[in-house]
Amino acid sequence: MHQRTLGGQGLTVSAIGYGSMGISSAYGPADATAGATAIRHAYDLGVTFFDTAELYGWGENEKVLGAAVKGFRDDVVIATKFGFTREYGFDSRPEHIREVVDNSLRHLGMDHIDVLYQHRVDPAVPIEDVVGTMKEFVDAGKVRYLGLSEAGPQTLRRAHAVHPVSVLQTEYSLFAREVEALFPTLDELGIGLVAYSPLARGFLTGAVKRADRYDTTDSRHAEAGVYPWWQPGNFETNLDAVEQLAELAAARDTTVSQLALAWLLAQGEHIVPIPGSRNPERVAQNAAAADLRLTATEIGRIREILPNGAQGARINEAHAPAWI
Repeated sequence: MHQRTLGGQGLTVSAIGYGSMGISSAYGPADATAGATAIRHAYDLGVTFFDTAELYGWGENEKVLGAAVKGFRDDVVIATKFGFTREYGFDSRPEHIREVVDNSLRHLGMDHIDVLYQHRVDPAVPIEDVVGTMKEFVDAGKVRYLGLSEAGPQTLRRAHAVHPVSVLQTEYSLFAREVEALFPTLDELGIGLVAYSPLARGFLTGAVKRADRYDTTDSRHAEAGVYPWWQPGNFETNLDAVEQLAELAAARDTTVSQLALAWLLAQGEHIVPIPGSRNPERVAQNAAAADLRLTATEIGRIREILPNGAQGARINEAHAPAWI
């Protein structure tokens, strides 16, 4: 698999990464065994960029990832995040960052973290203090590169002035296009983009279901009410768009998922999507998307089908991050 460079500090990763959140949370019952198998399979297919966070099982996801990559740790890039409380509030106070990073290193079983992200901007703590604390770990050799997640242009500039930010992680897919407004800032500062939920939380996998048909532990379930794409009216419109994408994919003998990932890669060399799956077959499909090159005609057709993304917001207002 070809490699991409994110930011100006030398961070190089596979064009397709692996997001491990679904192993432990958000998408139905946890399955550590299947998750570890999927991680090792992704590595065998050329994936070298693996993403986790304290939030994903409060250390359990980090343990799964750390154990899974132990045999090839030096060949991969490991990213993790801090910044949430167990009540899903924010806490980026320096003392909390230090506590979480030390915990993450222990859970991962590693002596350093390749990419450390602030998971969400904490309005109660100046970003200069946050990045200053993150920089301590860089200086100590425990962290190699810094990133932010779901941050806006002002925050990115202020953070970058304290220590170079290599990557911004934000939701980006054919369905969720808001981050495109930040591209000029990323280009100006030389920051790469890691696209999480690049398959629109499963809507672009060909396995989407109505909200009431998901497991009750799944964040897409109707009772959760988190994702407007699944609301009546939105769901039918978005499903129609996926069916049109499926026709386009079939003409290339590929899948909607691969089409969606290839489209993301075509938006710029500074972009790396991190799809996640516990299914080895889907892991292989995702990795193969790195070799799919779309024509200008195909990209134009995709824009016709989804000119501005999906119908409905990517997340309901109560859960939406504030970009500042």
